[in-house]
Amino acid sequence: MFYHFILPLKEHLSFLRLFQYITFRSAYASLTALVIVLVFGALVIRWLKKLKFREEIRALGPETHKTKAGTPTMGGILILGAAVISVALWGNFGNLYFVTLLAATIALGALGFADDYIKAVKKRKDGIHPKGKLLIQFLIALAVSLVIYNFPSNADEAGTLYIPFINEPIIDMGWLWVPFAMIVIVGYSNAVNLTDGLDGLAAGTSAIVILVLGVMSYLSGHIKITEYLGIPYIVHGAELTVFLSAIGGAILGFMWFNSNPASVFMGDTGSLSIGGVIGIVGVMTKKEFFLVIVGGIFVIEALSVIIQVASYKIRKKRVFKMAPIHHHFELSGWSEQKVVVRFWIVGIILAILGLSSLKIL
Repeated sequence: MFYHFILPLKEHLSFLRLFQYITFRSAYASLTALVIVLVFGALVIRWLKKLKFREEIRALGPETHKTKAGTPTMGGILILGAAVISVALWGNFGNLYFVTLLAATIALGALGFADDYIKAVKKRKDGIHPKGKLLIQFLIALAVSLVIYNFPSNADEAGTLYIPFINEPIIDMGWLWVPFAMIVIVGYSNAVNLTDGLDGLAAGTSAIVILVLGVMSYLSGHIKITEYLGIPYIVHGAELTVFLSAIGGAILGFMWFNSNPASVFMGDTGSLSIGGVIGIVGVMTKKEFFLVIVGGIFVIEALSVIIQVASYKIRKKRVFKMAPIHHHFELSGWSEQKVVVRFWIVGIILAILGLSSLKIL
């Protein structure tokens, strides 16, 4: 909590004024989380191996995945642990949205940890009952949505929706915005979870989306910039950049160990919480539809599963060789590394497309 303890000293030591700048704290939040993961990563992996928190590989998956059996899972505790320590040092806990985001991320991480624990230790491959897990996710999303709705960035914007390339709200949903926001949060939490099937895929794609959201959060929190760009001003928005920088740095550090061949998987501990962060920041900054573009990989992954299940139930036929869609490309002859890198490339293209929606006048 450097911000709260050091900033009051700026009157005596002028260089401490740096701590009032979000850009300074964001940079060091990212570096702090990155260093923590790199320093403690190997130790945590050995600990996970000792506790036998190992991944179970499904029999119907690609043959190449069978060599991954026994790889430690729950690596998401590395990401969450590093990010939480970093934001504790560099974050402004007087910001309501910042504290809400932190609390929800920890809650989703705890849910994911419980699910991973049941799968790895209790050997129940389905983990927490899907309906129970979904219910808890919706309850967390409800709490977050109610905070945002009751303490909006602007009194006139609690239930308003914006779409990319248009700098005016398209509709005011009123209280119906709350269930809509819940669906966005839970949807992205599960979409990242579905994407976590190849070494580095979910981590790399998430890092791209979080980088873009960090930029948008920073811009959204400065009234003069928002007026110039024609995007909604979010009073609490800029501080979210510090949190996103911390979790982004933690993810980059995690990729050191998660790159192919992975030494550890993030598991639900990481994927549910990272996806939740993306969804929550999206609704906090009025970027729900913006996420459809920059988070397009997650949308496609989730849709592939929905289409596959619906097609099989209705037609008794599969559309893809296997869902989520990254496995379809694997079974079509693409190597795992090629699928991951090509998905990253598509993710970068979508990020650029999303940023191009800024209405620079």
